[in-house]
Amino acid sequence: MLGLLLWGAMVSVGLGALLQTSAIAYDCVKWAGAGYLCALGIKQLMSPRQSLSGATTGADGAAQDLPPGGFLRKGFLTNILNPKVGVFYITFLPQFIPHGAAVGPYSFFLTLVHCALTAVWFVVLVMATLPLGRFLKTPRVVRLMDRVTGGVFIAFGAKLAVSSSTR
Repeated sequence: MLGLLLWGAMVSVGLGALLQTSAIAYDCVKWAGAGYLCALGIKQLMSPRQSLSGATTGADGAAQDLPPGGFLRKGFLTNILNPKVGVFYITFLPQFIPHGAAVGPYSFFLTLVHCALTAVWFVVLVMATLPLGRFLKTPRVVRLMDRVTGGVFIAFGAKLAVSSSTR
């Protein structure tokens, strides 16, 4: 959600319009995001975790602890390097800004609403998976989920890389 907040703040102060008007800026973010997603996907395919303890495995198969904030950094980078989030805020939020309202503050308010709804969705998702926790924590399932997720990341990265610059 930190990535959403940053995108919302950038759009609120007008920097998001740069992505809409500058093909070069959009393409730079697009290619950085595509590369990052593909790198994450390859890492998950090559070195899937053995458990959900927060440890990852290195090339030698030995467990490696993720540095403090590692998951936060991964989530933030995945979100902030996705130009579609900025385009979403530029194209979707303005239709909900009442006539005469201050665009910047109101669009950031809508970003906060989006973040709140996202937090509620995350809670619902976690609560829905609690009954499956024991099954989802087995090493075989963890490795399978990481490999499937890695493939999905690579597919998303490839799709982002080949998408047209039309926003």
